[in-house]
Amino acid sequence: MPFIQSRTLMLEPPDTDMAGDGNTGELDYQRLKVRFHEKLVDSLDLSLLAHVSEKELSREVQILSAELIAEYTPSIDVAQRERLQRELLDEVFGLGPLEPLMNDDSVSDILVNHPSEVFVERHGRLEPSGVIFADEQHLMRIIQRIVSRVGRRIDEVSPMVDARLPDGSRVNAVIPPLALNGPTLSIRRFGRSPLQIEDLIEGQSIQHEIVEFLAAAIDARVSFLISGGTGAGKTTMLNALAKFIPTDERLVTVEDSAELQLQHRHVIRLETRSPNNEGVGEITPRLLVRNALRMRPDRIIVGEVRGAEALDMLQAMNTGHEGSLTTIHANDARDSLARLEMMVAMSGFELPIPVVRQYIMAGISLVVHLARLKGGVRRVMQVSEIVGLKDGGFHLEDIFGFEQVGVNDVGIAQGEFYFTGYRPKCLSRLRSSGLRLADELFDRRRIPVST
Repeated sequence: MPFIQSRTLMLEPPDTDMAGDGNTGELDYQRLKVRFHEKLVDSLDLSLLAHVSEKELSREVQILSAELIAEYTPSIDVAQRERLQRELLDEVFGLGPLEPLMNDDSVSDILVNHPSEVFVERHGRLEPSGVIFADEQHLMRIIQRIVSRVGRRIDEVSPMVDARLPDGSRVNAVIPPLALNGPTLSIRRFGRSPLQIEDLIEGQSIQHEIVEFLAAAIDARVSFLISGGTGAGKTTMLNALAKFIPTDERLVTVEDSAELQLQHRHVIRLETRSPNNEGVGEITPRLLVRNALRMRPDRIIVGEVRGAEALDMLQAMNTGHEGSLTTIHANDARDSLARLEMMVAMSGFELPIPVVRQYIMAGISLVVHLARLKGGVRRVMQVSEIVGLKDGGFHLEDIFGFEQVGVNDVGIAQGEFYFTGYRPKCLSRLRSSGLRLADELFDRRRIPVST
C-alpha cells in the first residue's frame, strides 16, 4: 500500500454522542465524519495517486476507514458503523451527504440553500430532504470538487459557476460575496434513462392524438418551438419527440449544458464553453450554430435558444434545414414568438421588425407550449400554428389545448384536453409527404384527465 503514508493517525474523540436527537445528533455525526475524512486525506500520498486505480484506492480507503472507526468510535452500533464507513467513501469519491440523493431516481432537483437546509423535488413537489452538512467548509469542499472535475473554478473572483456532472446532471453554485446566506448549490438531475413518449402519454402530460399529429409534423420536416417555464418539461418533451425523426438523418445538437439524450443513431453533440481564468476561449451558442451548418446536418437541434443564436437558427430553418427543433422559455405560445423576436434583435443586425416577423413565420410553423401546474403535474397547454401576421403581430390558431378545471383532494391540478376543431394549414404538407391523419382527429371534443 505505497500510497498510504501512515496508519498512525491521531484523531480526537468526538465531543458529543452521535446518538443525539434530531438535527443535533445528525450534525454531530457529520462533524465526526468530516474529521475522519480529513485524516483519511492526510494519510494519502498524493504524489502516487496518479499510478493507482480508483478501484484499488477505494479498497484501501475502505480498509483504513474501518480501522479508524473501530479505533476511535468503538461504542457506535453496527448500523452507524456501516453508514459511517459507506459515507466516508462518498466523501472521498462522491458528493458527500448528497450521494444518496443522487442515487434516488425519484429526486429531480437537489437544492442546497444552506449547510443545514437541503430541499429536494420529488414528483413535482419540493420537500425537506433531512440531509445536512457539517458546516459551510464542508459544503464548499463538495462544490469545489464538482467544479474542479469540469475544469472550472469558483472563488471570490468567480463566485458563480455552471457545471455538468458525468451523469448529465446540471449544477449551479453561488458562493459569497454574492450568496448572502453562504454557499448555495442547485442540481437538476436527469434520469438514468430518459422518459419516452409512451411514459408522457401514460403520465397524461400529453394525449395520444396530439402525439400522432406532432409525430407526423416531425416526419414531414415541419419546424416548431417547444416553449414553457422553468421545470415545465421542455427538454424531456424534445427528447421524447425526437424519436420520430427518421433514422437516416444526421442530427447536430447545440446546448449550453448538454442535457439532451436523443435516442437516434446519428447524432453529433456540441456544447458551449465558458471563458477560462484569463477570460478567453469562450465558445458561444451562436458560434456553434454557425459551425453546425458546416457539418452537413439534416436537422439542427438547439437545446434552448437564449440569445443572438436565434438569428442563425432561423437562417438554418430557412435554408435547407427544415424540421429543426428548439426550446424557449416563455409564458405562452404568443410570448415565445415575442421573445424570439427580441433575441433576433440581440444579434446586432438592425433588421426592421416586419422583416424579423416574416423570417420567424417562414422558419417556424408550430408552437408547443408546456406548463407545470399545481401539484407538480406537467401538461401540454397549447399546440398552435402560426398562420400569418395580423394587426402588427403574429396570428396564431390553437389546434389542441388543455384547460385546468380545479384541483383534487391532495392539491393536484385536474383538467381536460380539448381539440378546437381547427384544421392546420400544414396538413397539406403532411399529406404531400405521404402521411395520413384522419379528419376525425381534429373534431371538436374534450378529454377529461384524472390524476
